[in-house]
Amino acid sequence: MIGGQSLAMEAAAASPNGKVPRCEHLDGLALVRPQAEDCQDCRTRKDHNDPRVSLVVCQTCGWVACSDDSPHQHAREHYEETDHPVAAGFAPGSAWRWCYVHRRLV
Repeated sequence: MIGGQSLAMEAAAASPNGKVPRCEHLDGLALVRPQAEDCQDCRTRKDHNDPRVSLVVCQTCGWVACSDDSPHQHAREHYEETDHPVAAGFAPGSAWRWCYVHRRLV
C-alpha cells in the first residue's frame, strides 16, 4: 500500500428501513488462532507493557495488534499493509468485530 493512501470507503449509508446493510467482509472468514498474547509490533518496540494498550486480533490471519484506541494503532497499520478487513476484540469474552473498510462494528 502506498503511504498516506487509504482503502477505507465511506461508511455504508442506511437503507430506507433504517438498517445498515450486512458487511460482506464477514463472508468466508474462518476461525483464526491468535498468533501472540500481545501486540506483535509493540513487542518489537519494547512498548508491550504499556497499560493503555487494548488488543485486537485480525480475523483473516490471527495477527494480534494494539487497537485504534491505543497510542500506536498497530491494528490499523496491519489493515493498511494487508487489506485484511475485519478485526475482533482480543480480551476474553469480547464479542465485537470492526470492519476497517466500512469503518463500523459488524
